Formats: sequence, structure tokens, C-alpha cells
Amino acid sequence: MPSSTPMTLPGVDLQPGKPPILRADSTGDAASWAAEHREALRAVVAEHGAVLVRGLGLGDGAEAAAVFRKVADDGLMAEKEAFASRQTYSYGVYSSSKWPPNQPMCMHHELSYTLEFPGLMLFACLIAPTVGGATALADAPTVLNRLPTELVERFLREGWLLTRTYNDDIGASYAEAFGTDDRGAVESYCRAAAIEFEWQADGGLRTRQRRSAVVRHPVTGLPCWFNQIAFLNEWTLDPEIREYLVDVYGADRLPFNTRYGDGAPISEETVRLLNDVYESTTVREPWQSGDLMLVDNVRTAHSREPYEGPREVLVAMTDPVRPADCSPTVEVTVA
Repeated sequence: MPSSTPMTLPGVDLQPGKPPILRADSTGDAASWAAEHREALRAVVAEHGAVLVRGLGLGDGAEAAAVFRKVADDGLMAEKEAFASRQTYSYGVYSSSKWPPNQPMCMHHELSYTLEFPGLMLFACLIAPTVGGATALADAPTVLNRLPTELVERFLREGWLLTRTYNDDIGASYAEAFGTDDRGAVESYCRAAAIEFEWQADGGLRTRQRRSAVVRHPVTGLPCWFNQIAFLNEWTLDPEIREYLVDVYGADRLPFNTRYGDGAPISEETVRLLNDVYESTTVREPWQSGDLMLVDNVRTAHSREPYEGPREVLVAMTDPVRPADCSPTVEVTVA
């Protein structure tokens, strides 16, 4: 159990271009250290949006899971509507999404297209890559302030639209995303989650869901650019990969894509602008084996940079938040 009196932590190292870094004074059990310092760690995240904890020496999945559970307030969340497959280590503890090592995963907020998303992301690096592979961060209120007013106003009015065409070749299958291959159960989930769905002649599934692109932080009330518009858009893909997917599936049946909330396509220029603004606000620190990182999922976007060599980073989610807690600008109608 955490101490009734929150433990204090040594000073957080704040350097330009890097996330806040904390050197842990742990010489014993990492889970016990996390339990003792849970409230102090969360206070650092509340102040800075994230913290990288170095010195815990996390060495395996069981140890990382024990630390995650000590930090979590309400237990760990099971992932739903995943866009890519993951390995499950234990309940609520996953591998990073399977994504080609030479391709970046650009800035995004985890599960921002769902009706219950994590308020806090937990990462543990068991094996650091030899080159690259940082989980970089960007401050969502700053991103919002740097975007053109006209663009923000359009997304405020219309929100954003995520379209998905599930198949067994690219990304997560619908059985992996929804946790079942029972069509009735999938349909029930979609109705409850305000997701339009359509079964295809080949047995595949197509879905559409409209969400707010800007929300207010559930605690501070700060407006945040909160979505996966750039990350899941066709123009963020490597050009050769995009060309291949369009050739195989067709421009309107890509495994995933994003649009304006009214269904209009988002231009390559706009997606490039979004990614450029993210890059202008990005902070990064190379992983070291044993690191722990806590990230406020609403205030802070995260990415995964290309890498070389083995890389094992575990992920967990906690502090569930619903859009209604964040002053959404787009109404969601649940069947």
C-alpha cells in the first residue's frame, strides 16, 4: 500500500529538448519504490505532463507489470480497438504495437478515437535499441496554439473522422481489435461506442467514427489538440507503402485513414503541417534498459522513432477518461 504521507522525490532534471528526467534512488525492489513514491510521481506528471524515471533497473515483464500496478489508481485497462497487434504479457500489460522498425509512428494520443481512453500511459524499457527508437513527446496545448486558427476552427466545428477496413493482412483484424470474432458481439460494441459499421462481401468489416479533435484536460481544463489525425492518415505513410496499399485495397478502402468530420479528405499539405508542428514541439531522450516513463495521455502526445537492433518496451494504460469529461466539441450519439 502507498504511504499515507506522499514521499518526496529529488529534483527533476529539466533540460531543453528532453522530457523531465528523475533519477530513482532505488537499490531494492522496484515495485516497492513505485508504491512509496506513487503520489509524488503523479504530482510530477501533473506539473510537467510526463516523467522519465531512470535507475529502477526494470528487467522483465513481471517486474514491469508490478510497477505499473503500483502506479495505477484504478487498475490497468484492457486495450480495445487496437490498430495494430500487440503481445499480451499479462492483463493490461502489452508489447509496443507491431510496426516496422524503419518506419516512425508519429505523434498521437493513445486510443483518442474510443469512448474510454487512458488518462495515463505507462512505459517500461526492458531492452533499449542500439540506435533510435525513442518514445518522443509533444505538449498538446502548445501544439494547439501553433496550429493555424482557420484549421483549428474547422476541426472544432467538424471534429475528425476515422475510417477503418479490417482485414487479416494489415494491422489488427477485427477479432483482435474487438476481442471477439462473433459478429453480433462486434455489432453490439460498435453501437455502444458510436461506430458506424458495414460488413463486406468478403467477410471483412468497415467502420467510421467521428470524434472531437480538441478537448479540455479533465483536471486542468487546458484545451489540448487530442487526436490521431496525422498518425492514422494515409499521407503519413511512407510513399511506397501508401502506393502499395492503394493499389491492393483502393483509395477508399485503406486499412485506416482519417478525414475531416464531414468526410472530406485531408490534404497531404495539411498532414505535413500537423507533423511539422509536432516536430517543432518534440522532446526526446534515448531509452536506457530499465527505464520507466509516465505520460499524461491527454496533455502529452507520444511517438515511436525508427530504430535499429532489438527493442522491448512494455506499455500499460490506466486512469480511464470518457469524452464527456473533456468538454468535447462534437456530439457523440450512442445507440
